[in-house]
Amino acid sequence: MSQDVESKVKDIIIDKLGVDESEVVSDANFTNDLGADSLDTVELI
Repeated sequence: MSQDVESKVKDIIIDKLGVDESEVVSDANFTNDLGADSLDTVELI
């Protein structure tokens, strides 16, 4: 993934889930690692 796109996606995840930037890594699981519930996941999509 280009770094520009990856950076934008990362910023959206940080904003919507309220997580720390260090938690958002390419292999993070939305539910298990970032604490997102099913509604959070749907909203991100």
